[in-house]
Amino acid sequence: MKILVTGCAGFIGSAFCRYLLKKYPSDHICGVDAMTYAANPDALADLKKYSSFDFSLENICDRDAVDRIFSSFLPDVVVNFAAETHVDRSIDNSFSFTQTNLLGTDVLLSASLRYGVGRYHQVSTDEVYGDLPYGSDLRFTEESPLCPSSPYSASKAGADLLALSYMKTHGLPVSVSRSSNNYGIYQHTEKLIPMAVTKLCSKESVEIYGDGRNMRDWLYVDDNCRAIDLIIRAGDCGVYNVGADNEWSNIDLVKKIMGHLGMPDGELVFVPDRKGHDRRYPIDSGKIRSLGWSPEARFEERLKETVEWYRK
Repeated sequence: MKILVTGCAGFIGSAFCRYLLKKYPSDHICGVDAMTYAANPDALADLKKYSSFDFSLENICDRDAVDRIFSSFLPDVVVNFAAETHVDRSIDNSFSFTQTNLLGTDVLLSASLRYGVGRYHQVSTDEVYGDLPYGSDLRFTEESPLCPSSPYSASKAGADLLALSYMKTHGLPVSVSRSSNNYGIYQHTEKLIPMAVTKLCSKESVEIYGDGRNMRDWLYVDDNCRAIDLIIRAGDCGVYNVGADNEWSNIDLVKKIMGHLGMPDGELVFVPDRKGHDRRYPIDSGKIRSLGWSPEARFEERLKETVEWYRK
């Protein structure tokens, strides 16, 4: 199988490529990345060790460049990880988010249609649903209405709808995965877990938004990779939620990281809450679990490994 993976030097995109290259040595992977600040050259170097991996330094918003890639590689499957993802940055300046997450997706969808791609997969987020109150037994399903709270999640929701419209209008085979918060190696230090480890190891205070009680479901990145692989190979078109049922408040997670580092007295500083900050967004992942998927990672073990990787 020939798989085009955009955002291949990012956190989840590089993990997905590593997963494919190890599991399917006969597959051919073409990775595309614009190598913005969020890309990790070390993660990309890992991928370039494989003879079945090719890399193209291009921006998915460049229609001519994308057309050249599609015409030469002729992918069977396209998996789009390429995105601006940091909520705080989207609040400060949303333009790059609408440009990459919406216009870039449109460029990829158009090329996928022209070149007869067998499956286009859009990698999304549970943040497109908005949030739910504490103490609620409700969970978002794939049929829940989208109610994004930030420019970032709004741009991802728009990309989801655009992709699904290509399926309804043009018959392009499209699937979408909406995962909960991922953790693992090679994640940018603007994200909570690597940020906390980096700050603590540098003897700096860790800033916590609001009261620190915002809840997130933490999914190990390799489990997300397995889910996406299952969807593109055995799943139907449409939307799949991917969650680990592993909710932690931000404050409790940071305290757990402090414990792993042996720094229980590390300094925490509470700062004014982020604008539009979602309290929690639990998802029902029964649909993907019905295909035989379930998270394999043991949170305590994988978190400890992840913290140690960033510490080193």
